[in-house]
Amino acid sequence: MNTELFIVRRMIGSRREGRSFSRSILGIAIFGIALSLAVMIVAVAIITGFKKEISAKVTGFSAHIQIQNMDSNLSYETAPVPGKLESIAQIREIKGIKNVQAFAIKAGIIKTGEEIHGAVLKGIDQSYDWSFIEKHLTEGEIFTVSDTVRSNSVVLSSSTARLLKLGVGERFTMYFIQDPPRARTFTISGIFNTSLEQFDQLYIFADIKQVQRLNDWRNGEVSGYEVLIDKMDDLPELTGTVREQVGFEFLADGSRLRVENIREKNTQIFDWLNLQDMNVIVLIILMLVVAGFNMISGLLILILERTNMIGILKALGTDNVSIRKIFMYQSAYLTLVGLLWGNLFGVLICLAQKYLGLISLDPTSYYLDTVPINLNLGHLLLLNAGTLLITFLFLLIPSGIIARISPDKSIRFN
Repeated sequence: MNTELFIVRRMIGSRREGRSFSRSILGIAIFGIALSLAVMIVAVAIITGFKKEISAKVTGFSAHIQIQNMDSNLSYETAPVPGKLESIAQIREIKGIKNVQAFAIKAGIIKTGEEIHGAVLKGIDQSYDWSFIEKHLTEGEIFTVSDTVRSNSVVLSSSTARLLKLGVGERFTMYFIQDPPRARTFTISGIFNTSLEQFDQLYIFADIKQVQRLNDWRNGEVSGYEVLIDKMDDLPELTGTVREQVGFEFLADGSRLRVENIREKNTQIFDWLNLQDMNVIVLIILMLVVAGFNMISGLLILILERTNMIGILKALGTDNVSIRKIFMYQSAYLTLVGLLWGNLFGVLICLAQKYLGLISLDPTSYYLDTVPINLNLGHLLLLNAGTLLITFLFLLIPSGIIARISPDKSIRFN
């Protein structure tokens, strides 16, 4: 029989029966641990959810990796890339690559009555993955791209539609500044809203053949290729793999291809998202300190309450290590109770926000209409293990007081 555990069970039993004056104080310590863990769970879920949602929206417009002509610049007037490259077929076979899709872009100006708006016409072909747009589609439907017939349908954002005062089924004319200037009339087939105004007001999705004809491109030339991957965590590795695949390939005109991932194209957005990690780290440290000091005060109360028992055990020949085990075991029990309630409260709050959307946000400032939640089992396990470990280390300090307690004085202690 483990003597220390036997004594701990009796001590816990006596406290449940209400014979301990410290019951309320220890309850506060348990509440402190539960509150600290719940706050950490909610904070990590919100920050990781925020990063995940924003990253998904940015990549939804530009994909994870882009392959373009090295001579292309930021003016949206891109140098063409051949429509069929051997390396593209090989990239599709790389493990972790979800899809490779061709695209073509062309900047223009939309004029409807008194409204004028600059936008980028993004041409897509049959290989385009519509899942992102379909997720955020609010009106109408996506259009079908054909190999033979050039479609005049487009999909644009709700902010652009409001600005132009247009709806599904209505037509507008887009003008392109080139030599000679050209104009094209499009029909709105669908309207989406991602709340990412920076991109919503920029892109209009159209048939890739529209851009190819505007640019007088032949033989299926495109602006480049977008590569979608399965996991964002694999982005650096897969970017390097794609670079190795196409980096040494020369085009017919002697130019080469440039590979750029979404983090490199949108450094400001992702640097801003990375800054949120520091907020979480500071919050977790504060909550761990609160939980640790709560348990220190609880353990001191336990030792004070059981001073007579400590003296008796020492008089019977029990060493300090065994007595410290008794109080460490009891503190561990109280900590586990606090963790249990903390997990319960934290997960319930996260689930309520995730499925009910209790807290709203201003989309113009946060790019989201509700607070996002990302519940991850790995994060929960790490938070629980970290809280348990830090609390245990904190408890080593007050448990050392036991060695200083004198048996003759403690037995008479009241």
